[in-house]
Amino acid sequence: MTVPIAIIGAGIAGLSAAGALVKAGHTVHIFEKGKGPGGRMASKRSNAGPLDLGAQYFTARDRRFVAQLQQWQAQGCVAVWAPTLYQAQGGQLRPSPDEQTRWVGAPRMSALTRAMIQDLPAVYGCRVAEVFRGKEYWHLLDAEGESHGPFSHVVCAVPAPQAATLLAAAPKLAAVAAGVKMHPTWAVALGFDKPLQTSMQGCFVQDSPLDWLACDHSKPGRDSSLDTWVLHATSEWSRQHIDLSHEAVTELLYGAFAEIIGCAVPVPTFSLAHRWLYARPASNHEWGALADGDLGLYACGDWCLSGRVEGAWLSGQDAARRLLEHLE
Repeated sequence: MTVPIAIIGAGIAGLSAAGALVKAGHTVHIFEKGKGPGGRMASKRSNAGPLDLGAQYFTARDRRFVAQLQQWQAQGCVAVWAPTLYQAQGGQLRPSPDEQTRWVGAPRMSALTRAMIQDLPAVYGCRVAEVFRGKEYWHLLDAEGESHGPFSHVVCAVPAPQAATLLAAAPKLAAVAAGVKMHPTWAVALGFDKPLQTSMQGCFVQDSPLDWLACDHSKPGRDSSLDTWVLHATSEWSRQHIDLSHEAVTELLYGAFAEIIGCAVPVPTFSLAHRWLYARPASNHEWGALADGDLGLYACGDWCLSGRVEGAWLSGQDAARRLLEHLE
């Protein structure tokens, strides 16, 4: 009997690890608490069409990720987004062009993770609460009390605070994960019947509750009958207002948006708020991935490296490499 490897989390890191392990001839089984793959790369379905409420774009620096990106581009699941960029600071709005190449999933951010998962076996809507060892193999206990297994190894590809709980059987790894601080982010999407009278398509913001705003439907392949915008609050503002209602957050961030954009902003015909409790790590690390090869427990995610999409992918590759090396 071939005992599969469990991957907890179907974001970029988990799917990166899964793909590398399958390529090496192993069987994986993926568990994801959401309704589909993506994690913070997921796109939210809405009355205004799919919206990128999490990762807004990504960049590529590492040659391995660049090579992978070229494959995705050939598959048609990513495209370059070249927005007209601005910077807002102290009430002043000015153009802020740069030479950075920005990539997005096409026709929505989640297209990338859907291409990565393909037909790999996955269970959605399954929140893993505990990872425990049987006589010979690992088993997972979900929040409904159902057991899954057996598994030869377990890769935890979830935010650090959640990984710390799941890694209880490896106290050293759990302690490292528990020491990682992750920032929250409130995200708000707004839709307008008519396009706002601005050339801005993306804006880096300072001195405001917001730190980023983007015209979502300016991204390649987006099809919406509305002029859709996504706003991200700063980590500090999000932390201070973490328990505010979605309606109150939408109203406050709409007000901040109207102050920044430099044109008339009507009442939106559509609005949506989403709270990311673990949006990004507070600082960079250089672990690549966490591993206890003797136990067969691994952890990966953007928090093991740069906090970027590229870091998440590289971390998944590193977790798979360490697991495969231990099997040699």
